[in-house]
Amino acid sequence: MKYALGGLLFAGALALSFGAARADVLMLTSSALKDNDQLAVKNACADKQRSSNCVGENISPPLAWSGAPEGTKSFAIVMLDPEGRAPAGVVHMVIYGIPGDVKGFAEGELSKESEKFVGGKSTMEKNTYWGPGTPPNTDWHHYTFILMATDLEPKDPALKPGMTRDELAAALG
Repeated sequence: MKYALGGLLFAGALALSFGAARADVLMLTSSALKDNDQLAVKNACADKQRSSNCVGENISPPLAWSGAPEGTKSFAIVMLDPEGRAPAGVVHMVIYGIPGDVKGFAEGELSKESEKFVGGKSTMEKNTYWGPGTPPNTDWHHYTFILMATDLEPKDPALKPGMTRDELAAALG
């Protein structure tokens, strides 16, 4: 399968945006995040029983994209914290099977199951967005949202529910 990548890198917030502002480049943005700013507390995980660092509301930030390559049939999004749980990092979200005509998600929309995507499996074994709960007294963590445009139909059998990041990568070829 062929797929294109676009992404945002968050250093506890948005730090770097990949790609130029051109119509032919897959571009992922968020209206709630500014360069070198921290993620809002509401974006942090909300499970104090799992970790005392989960002080948020687990509300996913809004995401929007443009510049999908011709022939895009579906999208996938992965959220990764490369500094968490070395060496593999922490995968906060794996979603895919997003129809090719979808151009983004509103705030909080990725925090709950939806007909607009297939839920994979994060490091915490969640099938939707799971916000950060970075331990205190650690260096900055960088949260990377990776958007992939694919040539697979949203309901393609290869996009079965509950796939991990690695299983999704294998399915996309």
